[in-house]
Amino acid sequence: MHKSERLFQLVNLLKGRKVAVTAKQLAERLDVSERTIYRDIQNLQTSGVPIEGEAGIGYLISECDLPPMMFSVQELQALLIGSRMLEAFSDPEQAQYAQSAITKIEAVLPTKMKQINDDLPYYALGYRHDDRCQAHNKMLRGAIENKNHLLMTYQDVKGDVSERTIEPLGLVYWGGKWTVISFCLLRNAYREFRLDRIVSLISLHTHFEQEDEKSVLHYIELVKSAACDNKNN
Repeated sequence: MHKSERLFQLVNLLKGRKVAVTAKQLAERLDVSERTIYRDIQNLQTSGVPIEGEAGIGYLISECDLPPMMFSVQELQALLIGSRMLEAFSDPEQAQYAQSAITKIEAVLPTKMKQINDDLPYYALGYRHDDRCQAHNKMLRGAIENKNHLLMTYQDVKGDVSERTIEPLGLVYWGGKWTVISFCLLRNAYREFRLDRIVSLISLHTHFEQEDEKSVLHYIELVKSAACDNKNN
């Protein structure tokens, strides 16, 4: 039995029960070892499935509060492709969240859709992204969420190194590279910085206010407008 199908059946065996089911009973129903059941339950719990209970007593999902997954094949494929790209090109923490989400989805999919993940011929290889770039990605995500100023040392395409304070507004993946869209206090203007050219980042533990005309969406609109003007000229 495929793992995703086993997880789906395991969730169905536990949903809406008033009496806990032991790992031994589950193992017999699914024709696997008790050790596999314990591992599957731990994986599902880590993914956010509300399984209650403990070893030696049994397990159940007391309230059937798992939302139905009404995805078409094409929608599911789009989610899987996005997850694979995020796993390949983001930092390990974000990759773990992506995998957790897919595990949660697979656990409640109809049997006929189980094989889609294995059969999907789309792959993303992130071998070009080094550990430093991944660390920058994680730190920038936190700074963007908390609106923290960052002191950044940056090396441009010419090899010139500069130090500046930035207000990180958002991360954009384009041209095969992660870029942080920022408001640069040195230039008092929007600036893009490639993560693979960032030498170091230090949180200053001071905060900035995000405004409608100082945001990543505003910046993208400016870029689109400039591109449209250039096309028309």
